[in-house]
Amino acid sequence: MKILVLFYSCYGHTYEMAKAVAEGAKSIDSMEVVLKQVPETLSAEALDKIGASQSSAQIAIAEPSELADYDAIIFGAPTRFGMIASQMKAFMDATGGLWAQGSLIGKIGSVFTSSATQHGGQESTILSMHTVLLHHGMMIVGLPYSFAGQSTLDEISGNSPYGASTIAGPDGSRTPNKYELDGAFFQGQHVAKMLARMK
Repeated sequence: MKILVLFYSCYGHTYEMAKAVAEGAKSIDSMEVVLKQVPETLSAEALDKIGASQSSAQIAIAEPSELADYDAIIFGAPTRFGMIASQMKAFMDATGGLWAQGSLIGKIGSVFTSSATQHGGQESTILSMHTVLLHHGMMIVGLPYSFAGQSTLDEISGNSPYGASTIAGPDGSRTPNKYELDGAFFQGQHVAKMLARMK
């Protein structure tokens, strides 16, 4: 059983969450988990000007056609004005051939995200990605309330029943906290459990 954790990360926050998601998926027996990222659409000059992180530079770049090779795909993208980042949207817009062939019908799809602020559109970002997955005929898996950390009041944290999330802070200095990373791990593990049950 093959799971792809596919992400875009400009400043490293979504990448950190993606690694936790992948570890969660790997914790279930018989899972082959691959971590890849979508291509960057900004120029090197533009990335340098905005202070983009190079932390995920060693991670392989995915091709849209390869999504059909996986039984489950867990997508991660930061929010941009309450919607998925354009890099992930451009990648998904290139999956028309897969849609025409019904290549993703019946596969599991799941989404996680990050935003600068607590109310920066995390839920709407995940839901906007769910729309794409539904058009592909995928079965959506979120982050259930059996993950107790979702209800924490100990500190400001991301996460919702739609998917794991983290808050980067207005200047990007905040890193994912324990509850957010645990939520990402749980989501990856939950997707793997659901896939194992289906198979």
